[in-house]
Amino acid sequence: MISNLSHVTFITSNLEAFTRIVTEVLGGAEVYDSGAKQFSLSRERFFTAGGLWIAVMEGESLPSRSYNHIAFKTDDDGLENARAAIAHLGLETKPPRPRIEGEAQSIYFYTPDNHLIELHSGTLEERLASYTMSKRLSP
Repeated sequence: MISNLSHVTFITSNLEAFTRIVTEVLGGAEVYDSGAKQFSLSRERFFTAGGLWIAVMEGESLPSRSYNHIAFKTDDDGLENARAAIAHLGLETKPPRPRIEGEAQSIYFYTPDNHLIELHSGTLEERLASYTMSKRLSP
């Protein structure tokens, strides 16, 4: 039985570029850089962002893109700040999926290594409430 999220690990071919994504888009702070030392599979950096531990390790990019993603919680102001940082870094965004009334907003963007990251302003409770309301309104 799990108790919480321990950490998220991303594999990247460019530690510097991914560091900018974590610090500038996600608002993370770097807390460790292995430098030339290698305690794990490859060079790595650790960050904290929103109370989460994000690990970034050097390695091969994902071969293709998919809808598999991780969603980080933010608020509407955070979405606007992230949108500017994403544009500044020249990252490709993906149009959000269709939404029903009452659902929160999201920004989806790809890292250069084909990871899909979502920044989401809602909660599970809000989504379930919007689904329930939509069912009531549907014929």
